[in-house]
Amino acid sequence: MMEQMRRGVRIPNLRRLVIVPLSILGLFVVWKMAVYVTQYPPFILPPPGLVWNKFMTVLGDGSLLRHLWVTLVEVLVGLTIGVVFATVLGYFLAKSRLVERMLSPYIVASQSVPIVAIAPLLVIWFGAGLFSKILICALIVFFPVLVNTVVGLKSVPEDLQDLMRSLQATRLQTIRYLEIPSAMPVFLGGLRIGATLSVIGAVVGEFVGSDRGLGFMINRARGQYDTALVFVAVFALVFLAISLYTSVILLEKKLLSWREPEDQSLKQI
Repeated sequence: MMEQMRRGVRIPNLRRLVIVPLSILGLFVVWKMAVYVTQYPPFILPPPGLVWNKFMTVLGDGSLLRHLWVTLVEVLVGLTIGVVFATVLGYFLAKSRLVERMLSPYIVASQSVPIVAIAPLLVIWFGAGLFSKILICALIVFFPVLVNTVVGLKSVPEDLQDLMRSLQATRLQTIRYLEIPSAMPVFLGGLRIGATLSVIGAVVGEFVGSDRGLGFMINRARGQYDTALVFVAVFALVFLAISLYTSVILLEKKLLSWREPEDQSLKQI
């Protein structure tokens, strides 16, 4: 029995280790075949080797890391600000029907306007510096985190709230020991979405007006028909988004570690 359980654990782990490299290898094979079949010139569809050479060039001269760092700062600061404001406002929306009725129409209406449409206004109002990019990131992160915060807090079981009241728990004790743990899974789901959207917000802001960042690198490369550099910047953005998404997953495992024993027992069954 123990040997079967060990095998059952090893096989999924082996699959996880193999499937990602195989999928990446498959992507490059399809890419190489597309270049060979279409015979497009490199400024339209560069081969993987050319993109790799360009990557090594911009990595060697430090320009890639310099622009990546600027975008990373914009994403992290904007994500933090958006999450903080969305969480605080989400709590009041979940706990006060009056506040929800007053603010919900404005919040929903604000989401009907694409961030691409208001990004030029924000750059005009606040300049082409770092602040406007951070603000765009915060705005694009705000709504999904807000919605998940409200949904998570409203999903707290009423009988558990009655139990806390019967134990004469204070408001802070109820928030700490009941509402935060109950809403955390849903909130972290919104944080996953927000983490990836924040990268989009930073790039949109850099597209509109900037002299640094990965979005600026893409704009400059596009103007010079340096498609290989565009590919490098896009892959850097993908790497950044995956890193943020993975960080949220690791945070989720740490904060929701109290759920793991039950999940492991179910897997063994």
